[in-house]
Amino acid sequence: MKAEEILKSILPEYLVEYFDIIKVYDNPDETLHIEFEEKNVIPEEFSSRKYVSKGFLPSITVEDFPLRGKATKLHIKRRRWMDRASGEILKRDWDLVAKGTRMTTEFATFLKEISRYQAFGL
Repeated sequence: MKAEEILKSILPEYLVEYFDIIKVYDNPDETLHIEFEEKNVIPEEFSSRKYVSKGFLPSITVEDFPLRGKATKLHIKRRRWMDRASGEILKRDWDLVAKGTRMTTEFATFLKEISRYQAFGL
């Protein structure tokens, strides 16, 4: 199994495909931090236009499934591009955070399912 396949089974798949891991570190508070930066790849639907990378949006921090018994925080920096002709700014519309939470959508769904089973005493 390749490293990328292992990462896709541990992390949200879109992060492995569209982002680079920049840094991984532990804190004494038993939290694992993983920093990501979006790759400099223009979304396919905009590939007919000429864009230039214009840096990153402010980083967001979301909680994800614990890894190896440690709370996991994902620090995600999304890229932005500028259309050379019009000056329009482009950024991908990611659904990284579940509404009303600071967790990945997958983790929030998982916790919702668990709470449903606990409510029924299962």
